[in-house]
Amino acid sequence: EVQFVESGGGLAETGGSLRLSCVVSEFLWGDYSIGWFRQAPGKERDGVACLSSSVGVIYYTDSVKGRFTISSDGAKKQAALQMDSMKPEDTAVYYCAVGGPTYCSGENFYTGPSTSWGRGTQVTVSS
Repeated sequence: EVQFVESGGGLAETGGSLRLSCVVSEFLWGDYSIGWFRQAPGKERDGVACLSSSVGVIYYTDSVKGRFTISSDGAKKQAALQMDSMKPEDTAVYYCAVGGPTYCSGENFYTGPSTSWGRGTQVTVSS
C-alpha cells in the first residue's frame, strides 16, 4: 500500500504563493505518474498537474499554466507543486496522487485501478 505524507497548503493572498509537497513510500521511480488533483466545493475533482518521468511527460491544466510548477526528486521520493500568482479560483482541497506511468499524458492526469490518493490539503486564496 502506498503511503503519503503531504505538507504545505494553507492560506494565501491573491498574487501570493504556496508550495505543496508529497512524499511517497514504496516509490519505484520511473514506474509512476505523480501529481495533484483538486476539488472545490460543489465541483468535481480535476487534475491540476502531473509528471511521468518514465515517459517524459508533464501536464498542467490550462488554468494553472505559467503559474504552477511541478517537480520531483526521485532520491527523496518527493514531488512538489509550486503555486505562484495564485487566484481565488485556486481555492480547493488538493490531493496528491500516484498512478500508472501512462496516467499522466500531455492532455490530462487520468485515474485508474492503480491510482492511490493522499488525504488532501486545503488551499485557500483570499481576494
